[in-house]
Amino acid sequence: MSFLRSILMALALFTRIPLPTLDWKQRNMRHTLAVMPFIGLIIGLVLWLWLLLSEALGLGTLLFAAGLTLLPVLVTGGIHLDGFCDTVDALSSRAPMERKREILKDPHIGTFAVIGIVVYLLAYCALCTELAQSLQTVLLLGCVAVLSRSAGALACLVFSLAPDSKLLRSLREAAGKLAVPICALWCLLAIALACFVDWHSAVTVFGVILLVVLYMRFVSKWKFGGMSGDLAGYLIQLAELGAVIALVLVEKVTL
Repeated sequence: MSFLRSILMALALFTRIPLPTLDWKQRNMRHTLAVMPFIGLIIGLVLWLWLLLSEALGLGTLLFAAGLTLLPVLVTGGIHLDGFCDTVDALSSRAPMERKREILKDPHIGTFAVIGIVVYLLAYCALCTELAQSLQTVLLLGCVAVLSRSAGALACLVFSLAPDSKLLRSLREAAGKLAVPICALWCLLAIALACFVDWHSAVTVFGVILLVVLYMRFVSKWKFGGMSGDLAGYLIQLAELGAVIALVLVEKVTL
């Protein structure tokens, strides 16, 4: 029962799916980080439905790519993109560590964040136009959605936390001993499915996401003094953009 409550809590925190209100109790948050990759499965399902609709209506490449770009944002409510924007603003400020953490908490959006989000969405959509309009593409993107969230959850569970990361600290303290193994299992399952679909893409995507995690290990520690929710969102978005770049390169090389 606590696992079901944790799934509902994760959906309430990281998606826009209408749900009943849950109390912020430790038992409800116990597996929240561990089940965050489950949202990747939902995104994969939505992308598959978009593929079916696109094929039924005969939609062109650009419109199909726009759906691949925007549907995950609609499902999540842009929560990870919000962290991406805040982090871009903080990193672009080149300010001391304390000031960077203040910028992360600032509800106002800065110039660099606007530039960053425009460049990100345009790049992601343009890259998606290079992917085949096929079930293979959707399955791989679903695996990427699971892998990126698994990487984000593992970073939140393993990396040192910033002093002012209150919500993330609460989720981490509530997490049980099985949280890390469960996230690792999510990774293995996503990689296994991706290998079944196309092992070249699976290996390349995993390598790219691993590099993003290592990069965020450095950024979180030396630029912000520890991991935070915004940095987790930044990690997830970078991992997904890097993964799409990898998918395009593999598709071009293996043609």
